[in-house]
Amino acid sequence: MTNLPSRAEPLYLDANATEPLRPEARAALIEALDHVGNPASVHADGRAARQILEQARVAVAVHFGAHPQDLVFCSGATEANALAIHGLGTGRPVLVGATEHDAVRAAAPGATIIPVDADGLIDPAWLDARLATMPGALVCAMAANNETGVIHQLDRIAAICAMHGAMLHVDAVQSAGRMAADHIARGATSVAVSAHKLGGPKGVGALVMAPQVADRLMPLIRGGGQERGRRGGTPDLPAIAGFAAAIGAIRLADATRLAALREAIEDGALRMGAIVVGGAAPRLPNTVCLALPGLSAETQVIVLDLDHIRVSAGAACSSGKVARSPVLDAMGLHDLAGCAIRVSLPWNVPGDTPVRFLAAYRRLAARALRKREGFSTSRETPVPDVAELV
Repeated sequence: MTNLPSRAEPLYLDANATEPLRPEARAALIEALDHVGNPASVHADGRAARQILEQARVAVAVHFGAHPQDLVFCSGATEANALAIHGLGTGRPVLVGATEHDAVRAAAPGATIIPVDADGLIDPAWLDARLATMPGALVCAMAANNETGVIHQLDRIAAICAMHGAMLHVDAVQSAGRMAADHIARGATSVAVSAHKLGGPKGVGALVMAPQVADRLMPLIRGGGQERGRRGGTPDLPAIAGFAAAIGAIRLADATRLAALREAIEDGALRMGAIVVGGAAPRLPNTVCLALPGLSAETQVIVLDLDHIRVSAGAACSSGKVARSPVLDAMGLHDLAGCAIRVSLPWNVPGDTPVRFLAAYRRLAARALRKREGFSTSRETPVPDVAELV
């Protein structure tokens, strides 16, 4: 009997959509499932559950440079962003970066859009001039972009906001776990975070606030007084325990390893004719956005998936569709915006990732070159061999 070739082990490179669950988070989640008590109950089981909840609150708050009493657990960053914008921004002018996540843009209809440059960075001079005419505004600026990995100049943005008496809300979903995250201590008014983007369980997140605004937050969901009256509903204790455990498992030193693997992927892809989007700006160590002229993002994602390599195009939250990216449009890429994929390395990415990815990407690059030059699909195209690239 002929032995059939074994199926290749999938290579998961879509960490910015969701990270694999860390084993520490899994263990904490499972252990918390055995606690029967409601944290609001005063009996022994309730007190035990309350202890888990408050220990988790301390772990998450400290990571972001905040006090535990100034943190609200919620269902994820989408809710946290909406809670910040509605709970702190009502009655204020709101400004939103042009490359912000849809969760922020949807929560602030009619907001003034802050333009970005070709690398996706907010222009501090533009922001300074505009805030001079909009006292007391709420500025929404993400720490790092989910599609390109570009890191914003938050320290400078926070200083400008402070000078004009403006609040600064930071979507820290992608930066958490991949770079220093003491955003409250460094001048942010509020910070939204999601557990599953840093190796925790899905369905839980938090809004972390500076002390001067925490007591002024207006709730979106009212209920039985949970979370100091800021967010009603019985907390998801197992998910929250897993969230805190994931925070505790983060090792920022891992960023060096991820950056080396990302750079190997970039170097090889550049030699195959790709364009690194935002390549001149500081970026997350795990993220590269590659545009391949002449080949749609949808085709690239599908072909790589058939090669058992999981990447994405744009934000994974966009109803599972592959479409032209508004983030890349805002950066002025225009036609290239429909030809870009995102490669985002998870915390447990294997060391041979550049070799495997570039072997598959080489076939895409050859296909794109044939298409641009009008060759038939049977003609060989000179694209560097993977052995020359890594």
